[in-house]
Order: sequence, then C-alpha cells, then structure tokens
Amino acid sequence: MVIELSVLIEVLPVLARISGGYATVTDREGIRIKTFDSNGNEVRELVGVQYSMAKEAGLTGKIQSGFSEIVKSAEAWALPLGDYVLATSNVERIQRDKELKESIKTALPFIARVAGGEAVLFDSSGKRLASVDHNGEVNPDFIGSVSNAALRAMQEQKTVIGESMSVSGAVGVRIPITEDFGFGFNNEQSVKREHKLLEEVKKYQYAKYNFNDIVGESEEIKKVKKIGSFVAQGLSSVLITGETGTGKELFAQAIHNSSERRAKPFVAVNCTAIPSSLIESYLFGYVEGAFTGAKKGGSLGCFEQAEGGTIFLDEVSEMEYGLQSKLLRVLQEREVTRIGGSANTKVDVRVIAATNKDLITEIKKGRFREDLFYRLNVVQLNIPPLRRREKDIPLLIKFFINKYNKTLEKFILEIDQEALNIMLSYEWPGNVRQLQNCVEYAMNMVGINESEIAVQHLPTYLFEDNPELMKSKYLTLKETIRIAEKEAILKALVHYNNSKIKVAQVLGISTTSLWRKMTEYKIDV
Repeated sequence: MVIELSVLIEVLPVLARISGGYATVTDREGIRIKTFDSNGNEVRELVGVQYSMAKEAGLTGKIQSGFSEIVKSAEAWALPLGDYVLATSNVERIQRDKELKESIKTALPFIARVAGGEAVLFDSSGKRLASVDHNGEVNPDFIGSVSNAALRAMQEQKTVIGESMSVSGAVGVRIPITEDFGFGFNNEQSVKREHKLLEEVKKYQYAKYNFNDIVGESEEIKKVKKIGSFVAQGLSSVLITGETGTGKELFAQAIHNSSERRAKPFVAVNCTAIPSSLIESYLFGYVEGAFTGAKKGGSLGCFEQAEGGTIFLDEVSEMEYGLQSKLLRVLQEREVTRIGGSANTKVDVRVIAATNKDLITEIKKGRFREDLFYRLNVVQLNIPPLRRREKDIPLLIKFFINKYNKTLEKFILEIDQEALNIMLSYEWPGNVRQLQNCVEYAMNMVGINESEIAVQHLPTYLFEDNPELMKSKYLTLKETIRIAEKEAILKALVHYNNSKIKVAQVLGISTTSLWRKMTEYKIDV
C-alpha cells in the first residue's frame, strides 16, 4: 500500500488534536519529517530528530506502542505505512494534567480554609496523595489512606457527595478531574465549630433536649413528636397544652433544638415562679434608675436575651391580666421597651408558650386576653396525659431506673410483673413527672442485696384507692413468697430423694441456707 507523504502530513494536525499531544510522520529509519502539536502548530525543532519507536515500527513492519520519549508517563504508538511511519502521543494532555494536578495541589490550603475542613488530592484508587486541614497544614497521617467515596468517584467518573462518617451534619465532596486523579473537600471543622457553639449556648440557655430524648413508642406520643418536628421548621408562635408533668418544656426545647434557631439562645421563663412585681422587668428589661435598686446601666430583659432564638413562657395562663397586653404588643410589633425607657428595641424571637389550663375557659372567666390567646395559639401542640400512653409506662420506668442507677449508685435490673401491673393500673394524675418521682422513691426503698423493684418498694398512694389491693398484694406479699419457696423445696426433695446437697445445688442456695429454710418452713425429712 502506497500512501502519499502529503496525505499523511495533511492528517497530522487532526490526529494531534484527537490524541491530545504530538502527531508525527517519519521515514523507515524513524527520522521525523513533520510534527504537529494538538493546536495544529508545526514543531519545527523536531525535524530530523530520530524517534526510536517509529524506527522499530519501520524496520519490523509492525505496530509499536509504549511510552513517549518526550514525556515518560505519556502513551504513544507508531504505525508503519509503506515508506513512512505515522506516530502519535498524548504528551500535551499528560503535561496539562500534570500541571493541573500541581495547580490543584497548590490550591488545597485555600480550598480547605474556604470549605472549613479537609481538602485532599487522590489518585485513581482513591488513595490520598495530599491532605491539608482547615488551617492549611499538611495532614501527614492521612496521606496514603484510601477513601471509599473517592474510589467510587473515580470508578464512576462522577462527583460523589455524602455525609461525613466522623462528624454528624458534615458533608464531603469528591470530584474526579481526570481518570488518574481527583480532589475533594469537607466542612467537618466548620460543623465542629457550630456544634461547639451550640453546646456553649445550650450550657447557658438550658435547651438540652431533642425529640430523641422524649421516651415513648405509643401512637399518641409518636404523633405529637411528628407534629412537633414539623412545626419546628417554621417561625410561628406555638402553644403547648397539657396536664402538669406531661413534659411540655421538653417539647419546647426539642422544637428549639430542631429549628434553624438552635444555635441561638433558648430562654425559659416560668410565669408562676417569678413574683408579679418583678416579672415585667424580667421580661422586658429596664434602664438605669427606672426604680429603686435598679442595676447601674440597666438590664436586658428575657426578650432581648433571646435575640435570634426562642423564648419559652411556661404557665403563661398565670400571667397578670395587665401584663398580658404588654406581651401582646411585643408579639405584634416585634419590639420591646424597657421599663423607665422610651426607646423601642427590635427583637427577633420565636415565642413558645405552655399552659396546663384550658385558656378558652380562662377567657370566658375574664382571666386571659382573647387577642393574646390567638397570637400565641398560631400552632397548638397538645401533649397527651400518661393514662392515654399506657404502652409507654414500661419504657419510662426502664429509662428512670437506668437514670437513678447512676445517681443513686444502685444496680437495679428491672421491675417485677406484680409491681408493674400496679403501676399500669394507676391513673397518674401527675403524669410523667409523678412516675419519675415514684421510680426514684422505689429505688431508694430497694435493699442492697435486691436487684429489682417489687410491690413492697412502691409508695403507698398507689394502693390508697384500692384497699383490697393493698391488703392482698401489698401486706401479704412476703407470705406469698414463703409459700412459693416452701413448695419449691418440697418438690425438689421429692424429685431428688431427699438429697440435701443436690436440692441446694438445683435451687441455687447453700446447704446451710437450705437447712435454715427447712427449719423455718417446718419441713421435716
């Protein structure tokens, strides 16, 4: 096959552009006649230079492939075509990739600083070639380690975005640049700082509970938790209603901690615990000299303290009627005026209020403002009483046992069935708070050598409404245990032909204890 040299020279720029490097035509001895780069420009300095791979192809008449003589990592091939040899390589693409790789490597400290975490360069296997932290410092311990996310990005040649495995809420990004390398970054340090700030805020503002901390698997409580989680994403005021002890403040804290305001203050105000003479200054603050004893420089009120966050008004139904109008103004105007002052201060605060009373009834009795009710009651969350959550009682008991095991230095494993049945049948007017107090009382009554809560450990008010239960279950429990023990010993003695040693082993007691119990129960063998 005879191919004109002019034809081969004509296709060289196209081949160079496609291959991303040089394209050349040589004679059979491998002497370069013409060479073009990927931009279509002739590389004149290579004219007359021998290309050993092309010479091999010309002499053998076979296609040759291998690495370029110009850039060692570049690939090349040579094709003999009659009196000439056509050869190409990807030297320029490889060179560009190397330069890009070095450029990205140089940029890693800036990427890490902007992203607020680690920035990495990795190869086709996902192995870290370079790693820099958020301060721009090299992470030598990480170099050489393989990232599964980076490996997947290289295999799929697609950007992989995923959650961090080490820092909750952080995100990692892995981007393939070529088939040989890619880079990635995460925002772990930024998220850690946010977590730390959140913890500091919580330390002083007391919003420590999340929806996961609210114990319960009943449909009633799951429904309220679901609604609460949804409401948390909004900005509207929330009115939490429910009987005393149902956990209204837990829900208020959980709503705050699930909202976008979670990194801002959570300020709780118990409207019944603060004297009426002080609550106005406590809520709205005061200026210097506003009244006798006013602090020099004045004082921020709770609304200003909660700026950007949440204020929780517990037992809002107990607020004085006159003060309710001032609260209404704050909610409407989103600004406060300190006592003794005239300047208005804008506040960005979400209000969550709670009450154990029926505010509609309170309105009818003239104790609560109707306009304030509608301002607070944009979203209502009603917490079910414990008597409607019977399924949750065993879970709560277990939770409180674990809690007080630590604080009381006990090792109580469980509650026996009889005691549990009594607690399940009780109405719990004080709800979860009363149940918690009950478990704490019972655990204080459990002896050193006992490992479970039994009926005799329960407070007597659980039986007061049922005299028969008190008589049959509470006062005769020891006798019931005596009867059961005596019956077990008698059966074992019959089964093992009165062998005291064997009976003691089976019953898990010493022979001395067996003799003592046989004497106590008047078992004569």
